[in-house]
Amino acid sequence: MRKGIAILIALFCLSADWVRMPVFQEPNISNSKIKAIFLYNFTKYINWPDKYKEGNFVIGILGTSPFYNDLNTLIHGRADNEKEIKKDSKKKVGNQEFEIKNFLNIESITGTCHILFIPADHSADLPEVLKKMKGKSTLIVTEKAGLARQGAAINFVIENNKQRFELNKINIEKYNLKVSSTLEALAIKVE
Repeated sequence: MRKGIAILIALFCLSADWVRMPVFQEPNISNSKIKAIFLYNFTKYINWPDKYKEGNFVIGILGTSPFYNDLNTLIHGRADNEKEIKKDSKKKVGNQEFEIKNFLNIESITGTCHILFIPADHSADLPEVLKKMKGKSTLIVTEKAGLARQGAAINFVIENNKQRFELNKINIEKYNLKVSSTLEALAIKVE
């Protein structure tokens, strides 16, 4: 069993873009950048319903967070306040281009979000976010202990001084999303 999991982890690492990214070679990479890399890779291992495979692939971020600029830099090759985009640096999910939205509060969350990231300082907003996202196929990602048991699909945690993530498959399926067995094998499973 352990050998099988080790093989899955090795395959994930070999296939993941973040292994070849120069940002991962930096000795002092920020935790926010690591989470951005994880979140980008989640898009490869979660399947959204067909009606979510048209238009832009929208990632929403609740509140202000350095994560917003780190994710923009990773996906678009620039921070939000920079104008120039590096050639061929734009990433996609299938045929969909990424669109990153910053929502200052729950009331400002509008339209379809494929992923909604809730930073730790907005964790108390999770119950209201869950009400607002009811009936939508939105992957809710958080970063505070216990939130995967309270409704989040994926929750970032630190384990043994390493960035990891918890995955609640029941919460993922509740939003009509499907998770690959590869991502499941890499996660800390919670119910």
